[in-house]
Amino acid sequence: MNPDARDLGRLIERAGPVAVVTGAGVSTASGIPDYRDRNGDWKHARPVQYADFVSRAEVRQRYWARSFAGWRRIANARPNPAHTALASLEAEGKVNTLITQNVDGLHHRAGSRRVIDLHGRLQTVRCMRCGVSICREQWQMQLAAANPAWRSDTDYFAPDGDAKLQDEDVSDFVAPDCESCGGFVKPDVVFFGENVPKDRVASAFEALDRAEALLVVGSSLMVYSGYRFARRAADMGKPIAIVNRGRTRADDVATLKIDADCGDILDRVSKNGG
Repeated sequence: MNPDARDLGRLIERAGPVAVVTGAGVSTASGIPDYRDRNGDWKHARPVQYADFVSRAEVRQRYWARSFAGWRRIANARPNPAHTALASLEAEGKVNTLITQNVDGLHHRAGSRRVIDLHGRLQTVRCMRCGVSICREQWQMQLAAANPAWRSDTDYFAPDGDAKLQDEDVSDFVAPDCESCGGFVKPDVVFFGENVPKDRVASAFEALDRAEALLVVGSSLMVYSGYRFARRAADMGKPIAIVNRGRTRADDVATLKIDADCGDILDRVSKNGG
């Protein structure tokens, strides 16, 4: 018999407070697509690389044109049952820390309090020269003011707010410099090829060390920044439960694997233990 919400509920009850790692699959029901298919392969073109963004002005121009078009999808997204269930489980003392790979901020909106934003949050942008940060809504207004006549339809959106433009010619798009120092601006998130800040990783490991088990939700763990927590839990002999559609990189060390909609499973666990 395939494992279900009742099995997950029993594992959490037996183990005690769990650390949770979440990925893009948690937010798909909120209208934010994920990166990978059921086999863990890329669905779309790979996101912008950190080295390219910081070294090439044309890459920054293209990124901000696409992000300008895609931001509303992130800004208008609302928490779904997976987010609210995890917040409820935290309030009940069953989740000690939530480590998210997502940058959409939906766990915070749902009411989770002990959240480690491993890759940062899109709601803030930061100057790469002077370090000043501003909220994304203010930056969006600066982009709009610098590009009053710019329009482009979109073909699809990505989890990081990026959008595939039907017209890829962005040569007229203007990405303003930092108003404080004239440097260039980057979303305050970890790009592919960029290191996760060491203090965040240390805090996440400390949370995992305090937890009695690890719950992975909506992540294939194909990226090492998330997979490392499954490896550590396995090395420590802690139970690992995974709720994800399709395979993950940690299936071989999972105590319990549920291939199903994470919102449905977590909602049932939070309401009646499964």
